[in-house]
Amino acid sequence: MISLAMFNNKGGVGKTTLTCNLAAYFATEFRKRILVVDCDPQCNASQLIMGEEFATEFYWNNEFDPPITSIRDILQPIEDGDSQISNDIRPILSSKNRFNVDLIPGHPGFSIVEDRLGAAWHELLGGDIGGIRKNNWNTDFCKKLEEKYDLIFFDLGPSLGSINRSVLIGCDYFLTPMGTDIFSILGVKNIANWITRWAELYENSITLSEQRNPGRLSNYYIKERPKITNGYIGYTMQQYITKAKKGVRRPTSAYEKIITSVPEVINSSLGSFFAAGVDINNAKLGDVPHLFSLIPLAQSVSSPILSLKNADGLVGAQFQQRENYNTLISSISTRIFGNLGEAI
Repeated sequence: MISLAMFNNKGGVGKTTLTCNLAAYFATEFRKRILVVDCDPQCNASQLIMGEEFATEFYWNNEFDPPITSIRDILQPIEDGDSQISNDIRPILSSKNRFNVDLIPGHPGFSIVEDRLGAAWHELLGGDIGGIRKNNWNTDFCKKLEEKYDLIFFDLGPSLGSINRSVLIGCDYFLTPMGTDIFSILGVKNIANWITRWAELYENSITLSEQRNPGRLSNYYIKERPKITNGYIGYTMQQYITKAKKGVRRPTSAYEKIITSVPEVINSSLGSFFAAGVDINNAKLGDVPHLFSLIPLAQSVSSPILSLKNADGLVGAQFQQRENYNTLISSISTRIFGNLGEAI
């Protein structure tokens, strides 16, 4: 099983739309067993996959049949002061949505655990086993599910906080959806500096704990070093809206300058994190076009874009936009598959 985090320090780059549509493609076209875990307290992936009616039923009325567990439920023991997650993991099954994926829904209250994980990080820095276990909750989570899924997508918010750090500690790989703006580039630089800093502290803490308590960590699912430090598989670029004259796209110099600079920034900032077989020549996974009315349409019917049809309200030029997007998702998925370098 492979765990993959979708992450950028810059919001508004189409991360959740891309995550959910990639997950649907892997499930439908590659026939893989897919789980999406919504780790963003805004719960955008949960709403896209399940729709507004689900949001009302689950978040407001606290009902869903059959019963399911949110990401907050899974971490409730840690929120209550324990060092391990709940063993009761009940995702929404793929039969309940059009994306054909299982889903651990997010929860607005998930942000409450941020303080508990922040305190656990300080415990970890002192070599404390409990603190190390809490920060490895995702390592434990993935271990519990490794026989059930081929690939888990983690949809993260843009924060550089303790929640995302703990998710990344347990992940194998990550990729960065980007926009054509200076803040996306700055976000990548922030990620590189942030991961470099805490990964070194993490490894030092593991060494310290082993010195003080030889062999004790082997009783738990603990990573000696975060695999993502050699697990970056690439980036996507969300295209900017351009004017066209007689059907020909007219580039804007400011945006084109940003686009031209991205490979150099990626290589200098995240090059040391590249996964085996990945370099700057294959790190770019694809350009994601602006989808205009397709996104709100897909949201309104809780469908992957590749599955939109007449009955959903698809009309006119939207059919070609859907086909173009499907071709793109196929290309990006194939490149991701290749950069993972593993049979999944």
